[in-house]
Amino acid sequence: MLKSPPMIFERLLHSQGFGSRRQCRALIESGAVAVGEAVLDDPDAELDPRGLSFTVDSVRWDYREHAYLMLHKPAGFECSRDPQHHASVFALLPRPLVERNVQCVGRLDQDTTGLLLLSDDGAFVHQNTSPKRKVPKRYRVSTARPIEDAQLDALRAGVLLRDESQPLAAWAAERENATTLLLTIQEGKYHQVKRMVAAAGNHVEALHRDAIGNLTLPASLGPGQWQWLDEADFAALRTPMSHPDHRP
Repeated sequence: MLKSPPMIFERLLHSQGFGSRRQCRALIESGAVAVGEAVLDDPDAELDPRGLSFTVDSVRWDYREHAYLMLHKPAGFECSRDPQHHASVFALLPRPLVERNVQCVGRLDQDTTGLLLLSDDGAFVHQNTSPKRKVPKRYRVSTARPIEDAQLDALRAGVLLRDESQPLAAWAAERENATTLLLTIQEGKYHQVKRMVAAAGNHVEALHRDAIGNLTLPASLGPGQWQWLDEADFAALRTPMSHPDHRP
């Protein structure tokens, strides 16, 4: 297998979010960066980036051409680099990921919890947010009042929201228990889930996204924690979802 074109160490470190070229050169020359078991203090060394692991201040990193992550978003965080009233979700990430300019793949309201994807790959962001792709997103909705069959029927058939010209129908709507609704939508309109539930005659008390397409939020990933997407995660995102059967 052919090797990737070599990269100057200083440039490689810069591409991974460890500061400006000058800052990366100084970091390397200070002896803070090791490749394998040995400190490498030559910023002009040429390295094959593919499969490369290195440590910065004893923290291990693997070279990645692009960053693809999932975050379990807690309540009280805004999906913005310029938050207005709450902390930014980017405060939950290591500085190198913030520096390499990862972006939220879609947004969750500050009081909504659950699965959030982030990446610095513009094509990936577009692919997973484009309205044309209609990626289903599932929410676990805690409601103020018991969920009635008529409300489920309305959500499945479509409810007309203010400022919308056509009714919006849920891709799926199932009652998990008396006051917990599993609602799947394909759009991403402003406060869509809250507005749809209100239009159906109920009120959202709490909102949690637990799946995007076939990718579900791992039970092992606690609020505020993040992890890299792996091949199984990418496969889940690529695999079309089967539509649930709404027949009685």
